[in-house]
Amino acid sequence: MSELISEKYPRTYHFPFSEGAINDDRIQEHWQQLLSGEVVLSEKLDGENTCIKSDGVYARSHGAVNRNPWARPIWEIWERVGRSLGEVHVFGENLYAIHSIKYARLTHYFFVFGVRIGTQWLSWDETVEYAQLLDLPVVPVLARGQLDAATLRQLILAQQSGGSHFGGTSEGVVCRTAGAFHNDDFPRVVLKFVRKNHVQTDEHWTRNWKKAQLYDPNGTYYPY
Repeated sequence: MSELISEKYPRTYHFPFSEGAINDDRIQEHWQQLLSGEVVLSEKLDGENTCIKSDGVYARSHGAVNRNPWARPIWEIWERVGRSLGEVHVFGENLYAIHSIKYARLTHYFFVFGVRIGTQWLSWDETVEYAQLLDLPVVPVLARGQLDAATLRQLILAQQSGGSHFGGTSEGVVCRTAGAFHNDDFPRVVLKFVRKNHVQTDEHWTRNWKKAQLYDPNGTYYPY
């Protein structure tokens, strides 16, 4: 039996230079220790933090299963793979509903960014392997390797300037260790940079939410 763990997704600390950090956000002052090993830099997508596990689909808090209408396509994924997950928790971004960014070239409604079994977060390579087994995409990777502080900041600035992989504004980036890690180490090995003036609450979009359109690589929009 795995040791007890809070089910919800841990709070992600900001880099000290994260432009969107506000007073009640947590800042990781010792961020450069993350760069002592190989890291993966990925795009932070503007959606709903969602977990697929054996007993259902959950939003970040895991207080109850997510039965909101914008969770419908994630439940369809669960119907296909959920019962086979066992202790595996698959975390990703649900983009079925438009939040503050409308992506012009969105290719899927759910992008995996992490996999946890018990108290252990899998390495990035294992995360990608699980996503492939479940026939799910992962979040766009911007860079991977051992980066120094200056290179990391240059990559982040270039990402923010160039915009999202899916067209439109970039919400930010997430930097994580490429290796596996214990849940207790999360605040030290998963950090984020968020754009200035990003939306601080999810409440606004839930009132009159709109479904995002998917985009075919051939240039054709199609309904879900």
